[in-house]
Amino acid sequence: MNLIYNSEQYSVVEFGADRTLDALRFGGYEIVDKGGKREIFINGVLAQNFRRDVNELIANEPTMAEIDEFLGSYDELMSQPVLLH
Repeated sequence: MNLIYNSEQYSVVEFGADRTLDALRFGGYEIVDKGGKREIFINGVLAQNFRRDVNELIANEPTMAEIDEFLGSYDELMSQPVLLH
């Protein structure tokens, strides 16, 4: 588990691949919307696409606002409330 991004609005934790756990066979990401108190865990193809898009984003040296805007595109998928974090 590795915290890869943390702003006032979002945090992103990367989970490495773990072949013994089906959900983490290829790794995954937890994206937390701090203001909305909700989160999503993505794995599989969605995580691979997320990783690709993040690599493209950081290649352009984005501002925190631009990163937050990118993470905001996942808001519609976030349905899990954050109870403890």
